[in-house]
Amino acid sequence: MSRLHLHLVSDSTGDTVHAVSRACLVQFENVEPVEHSWMMVRSMAQLERVLAGVEAHPGLVLYTLVDQELRDNLMEGCRKLQITAIPVLDPLLGAIGAFLGLPARGLPGGQHLLDAEYFQRIDAMTYALAHDDGQSTWGLEDSDVVLVGVSRTSKTPTCLYLANRGVKAGNVPFVPGVPLPPELASLTKPLVVGLTNDPERLVQLRQNRMSMLQAGDTHSDYVDIERVREEVTQARRLFSGKQWPVIDITRRSIEETAATVLQMLARRRGEDA
Repeated sequence: MSRLHLHLVSDSTGDTVHAVSRACLVQFENVEPVEHSWMMVRSMAQLERVLAGVEAHPGLVLYTLVDQELRDNLMEGCRKLQITAIPVLDPLLGAIGAFLGLPARGLPGGQHLLDAEYFQRIDAMTYALAHDDGQSTWGLEDSDVVLVGVSRTSKTPTCLYLANRGVKAGNVPFVPGVPLPPELASLTKPLVVGLTNDPERLVQLRQNRMSMLQAGDTHSDYVDIERVREEVTQARRLFSGKQWPVIDITRRSIEETAATVLQMLARRRGEDA
């Protein structure tokens, strides 16, 4: 296992440089990354602390700084330390600027401005929390997406991820023997999506959940493989009867499930996904 010290330097929250670094690191096996996060770096005093940290733990430096003086000083400091420093956004900013014939504004944290899009995300997050796990079904007509699925199909985290993209998403659990809320049958605006999972995988997830909660009966119907298979079959039959699109999340991350939902939503709206 190779250890890699990775210094992630940002003049904002650091979300972008973290996402880029992790997207790259998954392509390398037997690497143990040690992340050093340097966020909200907007002064020379802060930059000096960054360079001291780089000197103490040499490795790669990835940065998203827009202030030219800070960039120059970071590059010069890394040059003296013989450390590679990479401006991860420069190729894309250069290409967009060349295509548009416009210079970049050089605005730190521009994607986090308190604009209409920001408040739309906050509103969607509040909505997801208020309409989680079958709560407030009377308000589901106001949603963009409603996820319906058996227990442990990542309904809640997927709704929260969608909310961060400005999509209002509620979710309703499918429980054998318990009728779905009547409001679901009358929905016209939102896209309703069924979520399912492999029964064996569901049993593993549920057993882990029960263990974490220190629940007693590990032989209940909730984790009985035959009952779970029947539960998944009933759910699929319901989704098919309602003509709801279905996503099998067995081999999908939350991000991949959300991306599929966004594609479905775009197609439904007649947009170019």
